[in-house]
Amino acid sequence: MFFNILINSEISRRTRRFWITLAATLLFYNVPAADSVLVYRFSIQETILPGTARMVSRAMTQAEEAGATAVLIHMNTYGGMVDAADSIRTRILNSPLRSIVFVDNNAASAGALISIACNTIYMRSGATIGAATVVNQQAEAMPDKYQSYMRGMMRATAEKRGRDPKIAEAMVDPDLYVAGIIDSGKVLTFTTAEAKANGFCDGVAETIQEVLEAEGLAGQRQVVYQSGWVDKVIAFFMNPAVSGILILIIIGGIYFELQSPGIGFPILASALAAVLYFTPLYLEGLAANWEILLVLAGFILLAVEILVLPGFGVPGILGAVLIVTGFTFTLVPNEGFNFRLAGGDDMIRALGVVVTSMAVSIVVMFMTGKSFLKSVMFRKLVLQDEMSSREGYVSSGSAVNPTPGMEAVAYTDLRPSGKVVLDQKMLNAVAETGFISRGAHVVITGVDGLKVT
Repeated sequence: MFFNILINSEISRRTRRFWITLAATLLFYNVPAADSVLVYRFSIQETILPGTARMVSRAMTQAEEAGATAVLIHMNTYGGMVDAADSIRTRILNSPLRSIVFVDNNAASAGALISIACNTIYMRSGATIGAATVVNQQAEAMPDKYQSYMRGMMRATAEKRGRDPKIAEAMVDPDLYVAGIIDSGKVLTFTTAEAKANGFCDGVAETIQEVLEAEGLAGQRQVVYQSGWVDKVIAFFMNPAVSGILILIIIGGIYFELQSPGIGFPILASALAAVLYFTPLYLEGLAANWEILLVLAGFILLAVEILVLPGFGVPGILGAVLIVTGFTFTLVPNEGFNFRLAGGDDMIRALGVVVTSMAVSIVVMFMTGKSFLKSVMFRKLVLQDEMSSREGYVSSGSAVNPTPGMEAVAYTDLRPSGKVVLDQKMLNAVAETGFISRGAHVVITGVDGLKVT
């Protein structure tokens, strides 16, 4: 009627157009938009690790900040680390968002825990959920202290969502008997039909679209979370092979810096490798402050052994032990000094990565150390110009001209670098092998600019 009045009234065309546009705009904003509900989607389709927990936390935070009303998790996993799964289920339980999970084939172990934490569970026909016993890498059940922690989480999560806590506990404990559902001696795993009959599946769906339709969310605005480049970079540097290479660079850089003190490039390479090694592990919650300090203390003790004390004694041995221990602990999950979440196999595997990397670095240093310092690539990074008397450079008051075969006296310890005295003149020197004590008589075997060997 309002539009009819505007059209039939005797007003100018421009005024009529203005009022019609204003009325249409007001009408549009008073009608609920079809896409007013925002659904945030992300997937858990890999082994559940600290990186997965970080991804879920980021996705949930983005969904909350975007004003979403629901999150939909596309689930297909055989499980993973208990502490990572605990972080995910806690984040879901504490979120104000409505949580929906679509079990696309498997929600085993840690995946079952996360699924039970959601408000609504949908499963594809033929899917399974359960088998939440804590196992090691060989699929062998861990001791009861590990199972007790998991049983408690399953019970608490099921209670929170109004599901039977005893059934949830039976997914962990093979000794638990639930009448009509599971006999003692078996770990509970539900098929889709069994889960639906016992309140652990709210509906059967074959696709995400069917889940959205069942939840009344079809046609609503959706956002699919995609892992950013930061997540991919972190995952790359957490690869055990990459971690091993970084350890090799850290140790090798320190060695080459000691061989040619003051140059700077080797120690910079070592520092960069240390940052790339520790930062991803720290962000994922694997590397704690005290573990990083262990490694740092180990290198300090080794430096004391090399620069202050001759030979290889207690500080050197203790430093090596601290370095190996610190690097190993950063590769396994722990809570402070509690390593109950890290199985023996995880510890052995981490120790193997560290020891292998250190062994390779030692072999590489002995085989290539001297040739690397004289290589073309290394010389491009270091000023190699020689100011010799042949080029017209003469040091004021200095008549010393070292040549191979001349004898000098070590003015400082050579570890391997130091200073020697030749004809009452101080020269930079590098020992070819081993350690040379201060005051020892040495024979010059080579001259390289202002440095002798």
